[in-house]
Amino acid sequence: MSKATDIKVKICGIRTPAALAAAAEGGAAFVGFVFHPASPRHLAVEEARTLAAEAPAGLAKVGLFVDPDDAALDAVLSRVPLDILQLHGAESPARVAEIKARTGLPAIKALGVATADDLARARDFAGVADMFLFDAKPAPDAAVPGGTGLAFDWTLLAGLRTRTPWFLAGGLTPQNVAEAIDRTGARMVDVSSGVERSRGLKDPALIHAFLKAARGARAPAENVHGQ
Repeated sequence: MSKATDIKVKICGIRTPAALAAAAEGGAAFVGFVFHPASPRHLAVEEARTLAAEAPAGLAKVGLFVDPDDAALDAVLSRVPLDILQLHGAESPARVAEIKARTGLPAIKALGVATADDLARARDFAGVADMFLFDAKPAPDAAVPGGTGLAFDWTLLAGLRTRTPWFLAGGLTPQNVAEAIDRTGARMVDVSSGVERSRGLKDPALIHAFLKAARGARAPAENVHGQ
């Protein structure tokens, strides 16, 4: 019988000390700070700097950007000590590589998924992105590329073969995260709207509930990326 492996959780869209504390106390591995003005979870640089200073050692600080230019990256990174960049726009593999070289930071490439063809795009970023994040594909006219609370068809992940570690995102809640892990074999999950009491406002109790539910789930150890 195979052993099980612990699930790593990212709480994205952190905006308050209370939400940050709940994520840390509950055992999150990552917290996400959003630098996209169109998002209700957007943080000003100084707000993010203050929160980042409060994050305990071992809690990875992820900065979410959407098609950032170099000036936007420099403005944040000169003030906020991020550990990982999440690129959630239409960045090409070449641009992802360029950003990594410029900043010296690892990159999560977010990919919107609605069909198997969308999932196949991950191949273009193999060897470039350090991690993938598979999220529900937004509508063409959507103001933001993620955090919508929508899920995609999890069965699309059944045939996924990649050596790149990946997050499952999109429509996850304390009520469905265990099922999502069981059905997809995800070893990392990302949540934003599913732990909010209102749009953009995290609820510490929901963060604790989500982390507890994820801890209670286990992905099979043989579900190694690329095997």
